[in-house]
Amino acid sequence: MNIAKDTAVTLRYTLTDAQGKARGSDTTAYLHGGYDNLFPKVEAALEGRTVGFSVTVDLSVEEAFGPRDESLVRTIPKSEFPPGVKVGGMLEGVNDRGEPTHFHVMKIKGPVVHLDGNHPLAGQALRFACKVVGVRQATSEEVAHRHVHGDHGHHH
Repeated sequence: MNIAKDTAVTLRYTLTDAQGKARGSDTTAYLHGGYDNLFPKVEAALEGRTVGFSVTVDLSVEEAFGPRDESLVRTIPKSEFPPGVKVGGMLEGVNDRGEPTHFHVMKIKGPVVHLDGNHPLAGQALRFACKVVGVRQATSEEVAHRHVHGDHGHHH
């Protein structure tokens, strides 16, 4: 089966930065066809391909996770910090536009907690190398939900 709109695609991938340092590798599944489940440039490179196809795509900062947004870096008083969350953990909050945002706990220094709402790879050009390991027709439920369910996909 060829990768086309509304197919569920399973990939094994490796993500590296511009210096070649590994930034992650895993197996993932996504719904193909413009559902924003994968970098658009990578999705375009996979269009029409089949199981076994491998490709490496260089992504500019804008094509990857975008530039860093310093307005998403903030500090809060430790007294407002929920118990049990540690450095490296995440908190949910809102950005300056009132939109829900996940903030990474960067450090706790004295009475202040430093948070960053940027994706950890924001501001970096990346290289996405992948191999197609599965392609199938997506279910009507997956299309309605705009993501793949099950192994390597979304779990409800």
